[in-house]
Amino acid sequence: MNPGLRAFVAVADHRGFGPAAHSLAITQPALTKRIQALERETGLSLFTRGRHGATLTEFGAMLLPQARELVAAADEFTRRAHRLSRCEEGRLALGFGLSTIDLAPLAVAAFRRSYPRVEVSLEDLPSSVQIDRIRTGELHAGFLRLPVGDNLHQRVLRVDQLAIASIDPVPNDIIGWLGEQPLVRLAHAKGSGLAAQIDRLCAAWHIRPGTLHETHDLQTVLALVAAGAGPALVPATAAHIAPPTVTFTRLDDPAAVWNVGIAWQPAQPTGLIANFLAVLTHQAS
Repeated sequence: MNPGLRAFVAVADHRGFGPAAHSLAITQPALTKRIQALERETGLSLFTRGRHGATLTEFGAMLLPQARELVAAADEFTRRAHRLSRCEEGRLALGFGLSTIDLAPLAVAAFRRSYPRVEVSLEDLPSSVQIDRIRTGELHAGFLRLPVGDNLHQRVLRVDQLAIASIDPVPNDIIGWLGEQPLVRLAHAKGSGLAAQIDRLCAAWHIRPGTLHETHDLQTVLALVAAGAGPALVPATAAHIAPPTVTFTRLDDPAAVWNVGIAWQPAQPTGLIANFLAVLTHQAS
């Protein structure tokens, strides 16, 4: 920005060259040179100097509003550049899955409180889709089932496990009972990780439960359970979004347990992820 514009506004605001020079932290001769250079550039006289300071000429008064706008725009440009350099502004695209349906929104809310100028998007996606989008750069990071490939950075946030969601009591012989139950299931396309976890548990227990109903939304699964359609195998953390009539019976077996966390692409040159991870760390402490 032309330094004469800032000098022009300062003299107009302070109605004198001395106070204006002090406000800009420059000498009065330096300020005078800036005003003279601006007057030569515009071909106009901007101030009349007298015993009581500097008074705007008619042309100066006409140009002052636009000069204020230009100075304000330049200041905002500088402030925004500083925010961007500190990664306090920008866009952050995140994914989340079934096991982080409560964790991800809380983390995003905390981040927004610390960085209100960052635009954050949060999309419900299966872990496999999140991994693909993180690798292609469509997502900056994702809350998902771990582990992921070695080419992504990852951090474990908690452990989740399978649980039986039901409205009727589950008998002591869980394995035998479960093997005879037709289940309400989440479609494989929506929850491939959950489906694979259920398959591993059933293989370990040598059972093959049937399928009563299949849907593409976890909340619909829980609604069907609440309506008495039948039991379902879901992440234990789904209790946060379940109707109050649905009870959860956790399955304590190594085949029913997995890690949940956040993954991101280390090659992405953005400090937004670092800031987001710092908020996560502070939130967990």
